[in-house]
Amino acid sequence: MIRVLLVDDQPLIRSGFRALLDLEDDIRVVGEAGDGREGLALAGEHLPDIALVDIRMPVMDGVEVTRRIAADPALAGVRVVILTNYGLDEYVFEALRAGAAGFLVKDIVPEDFLHAVRVAARGDALLAPSLTRRLIDRYVAEPFGTGSVAALEDLTNREREAVTLVARGLSNEEIAGRMVITPLTAKTHVNRAMTKLGARDRAQLVVLAYESGLVSPRTAGS
Repeated sequence: MIRVLLVDDQPLIRSGFRALLDLEDDIRVVGEAGDGREGLALAGEHLPDIALVDIRMPVMDGVEVTRRIAADPALAGVRVVILTNYGLDEYVFEALRAGAAGFLVKDIVPEDFLHAVRVAARGDALLAPSLTRRLIDRYVAEPFGTGSVAALEDLTNREREAVTLVARGLSNEEIAGRMVITPLTAKTHVNRAMTKLGARDRAQLVVLAYESGLVSPRTAGS
């Protein structure tokens, strides 16, 4: 059972998402909140698998909610998925840097929304290749600093290769094909790299890969 928390200041949005989720046998909404502070409190109370968090809310915005959840060891199992009306903007990028597992635009079709919840629940980032390219084009064109350069030295050559392919938007199956290994081995390389780099999930791994210089926008599509 996938446990979901809805955090959005628009009751109509919350009720619409809840109506969709309540129809699914494998998903249960465990709480709703109308602002970030209330959402953070409910996350601590219910420990959901997924917190669907609006990026712009009163009292506490989605970026700060994400940052606090990511920093709290007691909430390590909570994956934040950002909800936005605006697509990729600076707020979404900051939320990804803060530890969000991905983001969804609110006008997403129901089938894609439900699929996205399940994808996030199994630990995959909600960063399709097209979205990754937009992320790169708009926010990672300039270096942000040294980032995790020192930590990169701890990666094996195969782990570096796997991280590079993650940053280019490839799934574990696609990484396995490129590296001529099994999908399970590809997942192992990715997970070990995340542990060594302190990345909460694949979305954060993408950001770290670019901030550290392991991958550059010029080589992203190669």
